Amino acid sequence: MVTTTQNPAGPLPPPNERRRLRESRSLTNAQVAARIGVSRSTLRAWESGRRVPHGREGEAYARLLRALAAPAAAEDTSTAEAPREQPTAAAPALAPAGHTAVGSPAPLTPAQAFDALYAFCAPALVRQTYLLTGRRELARESVERAFQLAWQRWPEVALDRDPGGWVRAVAYDCALSPWHRFRPRYRHPEPPPADPADRALLSALLKLPPSYRRTLVLYDGVGLDLPETAAETEASTPAAASRLTHARAAVAARLPALSDPAELHRRLLELGSAEQVRAAKPPVVRTGTERRNVFWTRAAIAFTVTIVGATTLTLRTAPTHYEAPIAPAQAVEGVPSAGVMGPLSPDQQALRAKLRAAARGPERLVPEPG
Repeated sequence: MVTTTQNPAGPLPPPNERRRLRESRSLTNAQVAARIGVSRSTLRAWESGRRVPHGREGEAYARLLRALAAPAAAEDTSTAEAPREQPTAAAPALAPAGHTAVGSPAPLTPAQAFDALYAFCAPALVRQTYLLTGRRELARESVERAFQLAWQRWPEVALDRDPGGWVRAVAYDCALSPWHRFRPRYRHPEPPPADPADRALLSALLKLPPSYRRTLVLYDGVGLDLPETAAETEASTPAAASRLTHARAAVAARLPALSDPAELHRRLLELGSAEQVRAAKPPVVRTGTERRNVFWTRAAIAFTVTIVGATTLTLRTAPTHYEAPIAPAQAVEGVPSAGVMGPLSPDQQALRAKLRAAARGPERLVPEPG
């Protein structure tokens, strides 16, 4: 049973009320967690009642809830503690059109919100994707493709609790697609990093299975906790823990200096930052998405017109009534084959007599030689 605790900042409301207060001000888990300085999984545990807030974070959470419950919540939420730097590249605060986020002077347009998300997440996401693939161009292409899909489905992505996580999952799926091996431009490996240590670490990563590599990058590279890593890799928490253990052991077997998770985390960040992999500008991604949409719309219209034309031609040229098929020919037995002109043989003479008797008509006139 969950009980309300007492702390120096005052009593906390029940767990369900905590979530209601946050949603009443259109705040996401990422926004509130960043204001308090905790991870999103910790905030979800506080809202579900599985964990009790305590310490400085608990005091900041209590002050934030009181500010949300107060009439002037928009002005009071600024008293919460400043967020500390998080290892996870969380998405910035996004407000859908027609809604004003707490503390923001005006709602962002869809293009402005998309550009803010892209500018915040794309640079780090390209470096993370490079750790998965070892290919600079494929990393940039995968991130741009993920943001293009996000712009196509922006009403859904903007209301997601973690827009950055949505884009990251799509980018990782695009980067790890097995179909890239059939593309001519990706059949040959790219030049490895110049630093021997970076080259050895990237080689150890690329020798891992894709699922193990993704789990290791999410947990030790991005900084997600185990439940979030399991959810993003579509695996159970024990399966994600097993993949992480085996991936760390494989990397440590090749590079014993990286057996410490903290050192591995530092080296992954250094490897991603050492490569000059840059993403395109947000307007380029948006315009590319719009051109792609126009192309596929026109292609769909042209295909539909072709189908309609073919159907109309078929209806105009198809027969309107049933025509019985012609019966197959049958062979007549007993008819002699055509031979060379000359006197009739006895068998032929007998056949002629038989035919004449069956006809019972006048004898055919035969010209006599003069």
